[in-house]
Amino acid sequence: MTHGHEITVEQGEQRVRAVHGGQVLAETGRPLVLRETGCPVRYYIPAEDVRLDLLTPSETHTVCPFKGTASYWSLPDAPDLVWAYPDPKPDVAAIKDHFCFYEVEVA
Repeated sequence: MTHGHEITVEQGEQRVRAVHGGQVLAETGRPLVLRETGCPVRYYIPAEDVRLDLLTPSETHTVCPFKGTASYWSLPDAPDLVWAYPDPKPDVAAIKDHFCFYEVEVA
């Protein structure tokens, strides 16, 4: 926690699916649930549950002072649809090798 900014990462048991254009891009029953001050809850999906074969690495990178540098992946009609932190900061090390989508279905 830094100056009122807090991030928690916990193991979830929800069914989480990322779907775009009717195609399932990721589905898991073991997401990591990341809660961050001022941000929506995000579900990080293990890499082995993501259809990486459908995604193309993007040139986009962003830097979060709390999580580290994010890399992005795209679909032909959806740029930067998914992101991950290949080398996350120690406080959120659990999200390494997990992918996050802007829109997911949670059951």
